[in-house]
Amino acid sequence: MRKYKSVLCILCYVLVSALPVFGQDAIEISEILKDKKDISVSDMSRINRKVVVSDTLEGWQVSWVGGLYGSQAAYNNWSQGGVNTISITASTVYNMKYRKEQFAYALTTNLKYGKAKLEGQGTRKTDDRIALNNKFSYLFPDNRWSAFGTINFNTQFDQGFNYNVPDDQSPELISKFMAPAYFTQIGGISFSPADYFSAEAGLAMKETIVKDTTLSTRYGLDAGKKFRFEPGYSIGLNFEKEIFSHVRLISSVETFTNMQRHIDNTDVNFSNEMIGKINDFMNMSLQFVMIYDSDYSRKVQVKQVLSAGLSFSIL
Repeated sequence: MRKYKSVLCILCYVLVSALPVFGQDAIEISEILKDKKDISVSDMSRINRKVVVSDTLEGWQVSWVGGLYGSQAAYNNWSQGGVNTISITASTVYNMKYRKEQFAYALTTNLKYGKAKLEGQGTRKTDDRIALNNKFSYLFPDNRWSAFGTINFNTQFDQGFNYNVPDDQSPELISKFMAPAYFTQIGGISFSPADYFSAEAGLAMKETIVKDTTLSTRYGLDAGKKFRFEPGYSIGLNFEKEIFSHVRLISSVETFTNMQRHIDNTDVNFSNEMIGKINDFMNMSLQFVMIYDSDYSRKVQVKQVLSAGLSFSIL
């Protein structure tokens, strides 16, 4: 836990000061999974959620990027021990942006899925994400200020399991497609004093869908219920900048507070991704995510992943 606190301090410092700072102890997929927990639930993060339309854009702009990342470790008569591991993650991000005079619109589709095979323990999910984000903006005469509205959707492709169960029991199902799924709508005001930083605040609505009612209570719904509506308000801070040569940091802090519940039930999502470009086709990515969602757990969810692989433009 001391390591996580160190990482949190460093990332907060970078977010506030925009200085080129880097600090993180990297771990392999085998280390992430050694406690026998599927990490898919804590991957309901929203890294790259912010969609920005350039001040110079006129008309439509479309981009589509795919990625393939992997890691592998093999041991034979190795004195320090270790688990043979291979993991592969595929991802695709599609962006569509439009601007005409003071009106702007942006759509981002972010899909990701990964598996790891551990010797003697079968295959386990390491990444799983479906995220669709829409943002409508109207810029005021002072372009640092704008009114905005967002419509976002998040869920996952595959089943997620908790493997930390007695040996004589099967892994516990904790998530699946549309269980849970989240729709959020936010309307408010955004302030962007620099092209790499913005602060947003507004009224929000959140809908939670749990298609499998056996999981309803796990995500804060009444037993047997599939749907819950929550009115509230949201605050967000977004930072994206090249902090030093060929290394870009994308960081955000986002909150949702239900008006009908005590403030200590506020959802907090602190998402970070540091991307280092190796060449035109290869890069390395370090993710660090902390989530507090009292509906799922009173403990902070933590995810940390280091990966390297290919990145290529489709459009």
